[in-house]
Amino acid sequence: MEQKLSKKTRMESDLIGSREVPESALYGVQTLRGIENFRISKFHLNEYPLFIQALAITKMGAAIANSELDLLTEEQTDAILKACKEILEGKHHEQFPVDMIQGGAGTSTNMNANEVIANRALELMGHQRGEYQYCSPNDHVNRSQSTNDAYPTAIHIGLYYTNFKLLKHFNILIESFRKKGKEFAHIIKMGRTQLEDAVPMTLGQTFNGFASILEDEVKNLNFAAQDFLTVNMGATAIGTGITAEPEYAEKCIAALRKITGLDIKLAADLIGATSDTSCMIGYSSAMRRVAVKMNKICNDLRLLASGPRCGLGEINLPAMQPGSSIMPGKVNPVIPEVMNQISYKVIGNDLCVALSGEAAQMELNAMEPVMAQCCFESADLLMNGFDTLRTLCIDGITANEETCRRNVHNSIGVVTALNPVIGYKNSTKIAKEALETGKGVYELVLEHNILSKKDLDTILKPENMIKPVKLDIHPNQE
Repeated sequence: MEQKLSKKTRMESDLIGSREVPESALYGVQTLRGIENFRISKFHLNEYPLFIQALAITKMGAAIANSELDLLTEEQTDAILKACKEILEGKHHEQFPVDMIQGGAGTSTNMNANEVIANRALELMGHQRGEYQYCSPNDHVNRSQSTNDAYPTAIHIGLYYTNFKLLKHFNILIESFRKKGKEFAHIIKMGRTQLEDAVPMTLGQTFNGFASILEDEVKNLNFAAQDFLTVNMGATAIGTGITAEPEYAEKCIAALRKITGLDIKLAADLIGATSDTSCMIGYSSAMRRVAVKMNKICNDLRLLASGPRCGLGEINLPAMQPGSSIMPGKVNPVIPEVMNQISYKVIGNDLCVALSGEAAQMELNAMEPVMAQCCFESADLLMNGFDTLRTLCIDGITANEETCRRNVHNSIGVVTALNPVIGYKNSTKIAKEALETGKGVYELVLEHNILSKKDLDTILKPENMIKPVKLDIHPNQE
């Protein structure tokens, strides 16, 4: 999101020196340095609204706690809270231009929030931007905090809300698979193991299987996200709580609980929590599990739809675009293919998160920025992928019922259904002869007078081959 900046400037200074900041910018000199230092990626903070809102929530909790401890004036508190509420309403998000991938363990992001909130609070108080003697990014908005507790707390809250959003998209996709399961419940097809004919099943069972393995991940995602409700606010620099008053942490947590309605808790050991990024590691791993399953499902869809005449061709995927610049009439499974690629990206992001989590040194993990970026990006990719797969592929899938039926009848795999009745020896004999002669299993069983036609038809009824059944059938004596 690009912002248009005026040519007029104001002068601001920090430890490094003085710089001109665009007058139209709510951010200040430290954000400006972050913009200049970290021209790394296309992933900017203003593309992650839930993270920005979580930063505002974190600053609100701190302001309320500081006010209760008489560390802020009533005017400062009111202005900071109003500025934060505007951010929660979606305003000023363009004022968060720093790269998500940055050195400094998130200081550029934290100061971006502090400066935007301080300058907007100054305007609400009737002052000019940059008149920090009245409301300072450091002394007031960041009071009783460090980047090392405010930044991870905002990440936790932002990713917790992201999980809510992710699950909405995920559950709709799962329901789409369930609908196809019902629609295809009557269609008998051949199941396959190791890409070889196995035993009969229904196409509905295939799609219900897809839905079931994905449903399992809803609980897993929620379980992983639950860890985000434990935060280290009050830890300040390394967990000792230096610069914060004795009651600050508890008051801040109480304020955050009230603002969000969430069961936010203070970490039991703030020293340990300040360098520990296992919450992001766990949630990224949960998304990786989803990605692995989505990859399997999309591979299956591509195989089942392969053809149209020289593949399996048991289902039809919606034709979304011409598939070749040279081969007329070719249509590719482009939607499952893009979901495959999303899955690979999520799996790759998870590796980055794991390696970054391992990089914690002493009392801090300076690699939190890339971990946060990967987690937010993976969630966004999955949400977009879920919606694209559902609307442009799953909802429009049709079945080639006759192809499915013919594959079952022609398959040697149906001999497995006969095995409990005619025995393994007879079953192997029939299977081998079918392979050598090209004859069907059905034909050979009758030819060798192993079963009567009536008994054979009973065993090979679709409803008797797709679930456990007890049949009182005996083979003919040789």
